[in-house]
Amino acid sequence: MKTQTMKMNLFWVLSASLLLLAGAATVEAADESEMRISTTSQGQGIQRGGVGADKLSHDELEPLQRSGERSKTTRGSQQKKDMAVSLKSGSVSSAMTPNVEFWFYDVDVQLYSDLDRDGYYSGIDLAFDADTVYGIADVYAVIYLSYDFGPWNEYAVTEDFTIFGASANDEYIVETDLVAGYITGDYDILIELFDAVDGSFVADIGPDQSSELSFLPLEDIGRDTPRETTIVVNNGGGGSLGLLGLLALFAFAAPRLLAARRSA
Repeated sequence: MKTQTMKMNLFWVLSASLLLLAGAATVEAADESEMRISTTSQGQGIQRGGVGADKLSHDELEPLQRSGERSKTTRGSQQKKDMAVSLKSGSVSSAMTPNVEFWFYDVDVQLYSDLDRDGYYSGIDLAFDADTVYGIADVYAVIYLSYDFGPWNEYAVTEDFTIFGASANDEYIVETDLVAGYITGDYDILIELFDAVDGSFVADIGPDQSSELSFLPLEDIGRDTPRETTIVVNNGGGGSLGLLGLLALFAFAAPRLLAARRSA
């Protein structure tokens, strides 16, 4: 009778483990088609964390791209490609030559909201200071995330804003909460700057220029929630095992149960 009970326990443990593996595979497949959802607030001339609710936008974007060449997946890269074609054909004008009149002076990233305390955050507080040789210029920025060195995924676009020469008082802040569609992992950030008048690409800054924008531990809010999987095994009495407890039980008990089966 005891041997039969041990066999039943082994059956339940193995069945639960198979269900967990099947569930993980299903979740992975769902991740590939999960739409990205985020909320972003932004502004200039404000303190960090002080962007007003009236500046809040809700964005729903295409699923996260994970594989491919990220150097060819931005608005700026398309303009660079067009410029290269023009240079090759000899039809490029002086207006299409690389822009040296705009640059990024500084960038800073602060991550926030780690509810499950696993070291991965669902909030991005991004501040950057763009400068120009001109006394005044209207620009806008497009911001991207790259998962594990994959393609750049656009996640925020700023409003048009004004920069004043090399002033340190025109810093722009973008605060984003990743709501859904961002799997747990390390991400890089890229910022591209465009002329608000004609939409031409003028400058960018990314992980190659600043370590502030590289290896950022992120996940969406849906994954930033403490969870516990509970499986109940009823064998004449009540009880439950968490996921970690189940795996520990399996690792500890399986060899002994198999040995008992052989000797039965």
